[in-house]
Amino acid sequence: MTQPYRLHYAPDNASLVIRLVLEEMGLPYETVLVDRSQNEQDSAAYRALNPNGLIPVLETPQGAIFETAAILLWLADTHAHLAPAADHPDRAAFLKWLFFASNTLHADLRILFYAEKYIDPSQADALRAGMRPRLRIHLQKLDAVAKEAPDWLNADKPSVLTYYVGCMMRWLALYPTQADRSWYQLADTPYLQRILMQLESRPATRTAIAAEGLGANPFTSPTYATPPEGSAV
Repeated sequence: MTQPYRLHYAPDNASLVIRLVLEEMGLPYETVLVDRSQNEQDSAAYRALNPNGLIPVLETPQGAIFETAAILLWLADTHAHLAPAADHPDRAAFLKWLFFASNTLHADLRILFYAEKYIDPSQADALRAGMRPRLRIHLQKLDAVAKEAPDWLNADKPSVLTYYVGCMMRWLALYPTQADRSWYQLADTPYLQRILMQLESRPATRTAIAAEGLGANPFTSPTYATPPEGSAV
């Protein structure tokens, strides 16, 4: 590697969260495109980095890391930035909501987006319909936390969690393609909406917009990515 970090990414995938955090931290990194249109995530070379074949992977001096939340927590702790320190009174609350975002919200998003991988394709639409109320409840819980404006989930300054939630809310407004998304309204979560508005003005977001073709308002008025390389789907 020519830089300390190498991010294996696909446009507008979970790797976007890592790109945003690397930019927000001001860390040098290089990128390697994982071309989903060619199924490069299933190649032997990529599977050697992540045997699960999922994006992203971050190569570091300590080895390759996969799983979005693991990468975020490792970066935050390694660089003492964008999260409460291990001995901070807010650490426990931050951790439980970070892993709620990863293990509950993100996991349920995957079921919504890729229902055919979890159930007979003939039942996929019914599964998606069942997931939507769950996702609304997840967002309402996060909005209630944002209303309290802890240092790690508020509109005044970002954390690794705010970028993570912001990206997932972007994807909820866009995917799955050609599906009814009228159930999702950003205004239903006003405190999260304020966070997303603030994220859009940050230099990290503007850099990611250019790198991945995300459109002018990627969180509050998202459009499908038109990346300069690779494919978002």
